[in-house]
Amino acid sequence: MKGPGTQNLPLLLVLVGPTGSGKTTLSLQLAGRLRGEIVSCDSVAVYRELEIGTAKPSREERMRVPHHLIDVVAPDEPYTAGDYCRDAREAVRGIASRGFVPIVVGGTGLYLRAFLQGLFPGPPRSEELREKLRRREEASPGWLHRVLKRLDATAAERIHANDVPKLVRALEVRMTTQKTMDEAWEAGREALTGFHIVQVGLAPERERLYQRINRRAAEMFERGLVEETERLLGRYGYECRPLQSLGYAQACAVLRGEMTRDEAVASAQQGHRNYAKRQGTWFRRETGVHWLAGCGDDEGIADAVMKIMAM
Repeated sequence: MKGPGTQNLPLLLVLVGPTGSGKTTLSLQLAGRLRGEIVSCDSVAVYRELEIGTAKPSREERMRVPHHLIDVVAPDEPYTAGDYCRDAREAVRGIASRGFVPIVVGGTGLYLRAFLQGLFPGPPRSEELREKLRRREEASPGWLHRVLKRLDATAAERIHANDVPKLVRALEVRMTTQKTMDEAWEAGREALTGFHIVQVGLAPERERLYQRINRRAAEMFERGLVEETERLLGRYGYECRPLQSLGYAQACAVLRGEMTRDEAVASAQQGHRNYAKRQGTWFRRETGVHWLAGCGDDEGIADAVMKIMAM
C-alpha cells in the first residue's frame, strides 16, 4: 500500500513464508512480470557447494532470472546477519539503479529483519561467558535452551534447541544488557530507506504445507543428499557449521552410523516441519506483511501479489 512520499521511490518486493511454501516458484513468476532480479534471504543458501540440502533455485532458474546472495562464501567461512544486511542492501540498490525491481525472497527471519530494520547495537562478544555457556551445554545438553526459556521466552521460541551459537548469543545479550533480544533490537537500528517496500507472505494450510515439506525432504535424500554430504565432510569435516543444518545434520548421522536412511528422512521431515512452524510464528509478529492463503505455485497467487502492489 502506497503511503505519503512513496510514489516516486523504487519498488522493493519482499516475499516471505515458511519453508516449502513455494516462494521460489512465485518469485520467478513475479520477476518475469516485473523485470525483477531476485535476492535470496536464506542463511544456508549463501554457502557454495551445498546444493541438494538447501533447495536453492536450479541452475536453469538462476540463468533465467538473475539471483543474488546465493553461493557467496565457502562452507568453512563465517557469514552473519550483519554480513547479510550489508550485502543485501548493496544488492537491492544496485538492482534498482539498473532499472529493475529487487525481489527479496526467503525464510530466514533474522536476516530479513537485519536487512529491513538494521542491526541492534548488541554488546561486544564475551569469549569468557561464551565458553562458560558452551561448557554447561556440553555437560547437560538442552541446558542453554532451558535457561533461555526462563530469561527470554520469545527468543527461545524462535531458536532451535540444538542451535548452540544462536542460543549462546541470545543469553549473552540477556546477561550483559539485562534486555531480551526483542528489547535490544528496538535500540538504535538504522532501517532501510529509499524504497517503497511491499511485503507479502505465503500462509498455506498446515496439513498441505507439511505434505509438501515431507515430499521435498524425501526427494533430497533420493537425489543424493547423503553422497553430497560425504563429499563435503571430506573437505570440511564434521565441525563445519552449515553441515549442522537441517537435512545435512541427518545425512551426517547416517554417515556416522547413528541413523538409517529411513530414520534420517523421517527426522529431516520432522525438523523441517518444526522449522516451518517457528518461521510462521516469527513472520506473524512482523508488521506490514500482506498475507495470502495458499502456496506460491497456486493459480492466482501471482495475480494477488500484483494487486497488492497496485494498492
